[in-house]
Amino acid sequence: MIRITVPALPIRNMKGVSKTSGKPYDINIQTIYCHTADENGKALPFPEKSEVVLQGGQTPYAAGDYQLSPASLLVDRNGRLAVAPKLVPLATR
Repeated sequence: MIRITVPALPIRNMKGVSKTSGKPYDINIQTIYCHTADENGKALPFPEKSEVVLQGGQTPYAAGDYQLSPASLLVDRNGRLAVAPKLVPLATR
């Protein structure tokens, strides 16, 4: 399980027009921190900063601890394993 911490930070919005297609875009990005491990499986001393792109109209994740949903893993069009983060709250004890 990979634990993800969502801090209480504002959502970053990017708007513009695609140079390639000429179509407008409007993307919301949320900062997260991933509690990962090294190549030997030892937990790193500090979480690593990352970002998730929120899907159109998706409500931002509330501050708290989450884990990656199994629905986050997919096989892309090239047959490679890919990750499209979907977070589910960690159960509180």
